[in-house]
Amino acid sequence: MTNVTLKQLRYFEALARHGRFRHAADACAISQPALSMQIKELEEELGGNLFERGAREVKLSAFGQLFALRVRDILRAVDELGDLARASQDRLLTRLRIGIIPTIAPYLLPAIIGDLNRTFENIEIQVRETLTARLVHEVAQGELDLAVVALPVSKPSLTEIRLFDEEFLLVRRREDEGKPVPEPEALREMRLLLLEEGHCFRDQALSFCGIESTRPREIMEGSSLSTLVQMVSAGIGVTLIPEMAVPVETRSADVSISRFRTPQPLRTIGIIWRNSTPLAKQLLQISEVIRDSAASLRHRSSQNEPDPAPADSVTDFTVPLAGLPPAL
Repeated sequence: MTNVTLKQLRYFEALARHGRFRHAADACAISQPALSMQIKELEEELGGNLFERGAREVKLSAFGQLFALRVRDILRAVDELGDLARASQDRLLTRLRIGIIPTIAPYLLPAIIGDLNRTFENIEIQVRETLTARLVHEVAQGELDLAVVALPVSKPSLTEIRLFDEEFLLVRRREDEGKPVPEPEALREMRLLLLEEGHCFRDQALSFCGIESTRPREIMEGSSLSTLVQMVSAGIGVTLIPEMAVPVETRSADVSISRFRTPQPLRTIGIIWRNSTPLAKQLLQISEVIRDSAASLRHRSSQNEPDPAPADSVTDFTVPLAGLPPAL
């Protein structure tokens, strides 16, 4: 097996990950015929089929599954050699592969990218938005340099760096503005709208409400926070959203927002990376930039917040931002 190239291994890994020649070719920035030819030559060199080809997608063969395990180790080791060379020269990153969960990406990502580009000259930023479980896997496999997720992930092979805590807020119909904020257990009796299974934010919301993870009949699901807020606006139910999502998601929704009484529900946002990465020093610098990005975003939001509510009133508000007073 002397003619197998690193390029072919990367093409194989892309096809194994995407399951379609077109998507894999796009990810590798080559034409689909060129990718197909490279995969065919790799299979001929190995003397066996790596994929089972269907009409619309391909799947790894039994041999391909075993081959994929070794290929991922090889590619991760090769990438770490490059990282080691850059780290040994104390150079800043020229490429950053960053993952981020969907309940953070639309709100914090623009600030992160802008601040990283201003801080690190000529850095190439590659972004991957997906669910926590997938991000944890891809960081552990060396497919991502770091990921912004809700902590803890509790993986011994990963480093966790806390960035900030963020509250959950209650979204209700506009007609409910001014009504007392319900206790968490009362939400069990309401039509509660939550994200689909697989989102860590869903699990955190269920935990706050004291609802078991099995899907109750009363819970309705949406694919995004935007969908949930619009469903509330249409009078379908109530939902919880993270504080950073409020300015974006309430702009076009006829809803009211309330802060819960103490103890308020919250999540811890942080960064994860592999313990074995040679770029730990550089990634720690990246984490400081992301922390500052989040702090600046929250500070800018707080400049537009309404005056504090009187002590004898409830704290419902239509456009809540960071730093508002707690519910009474």
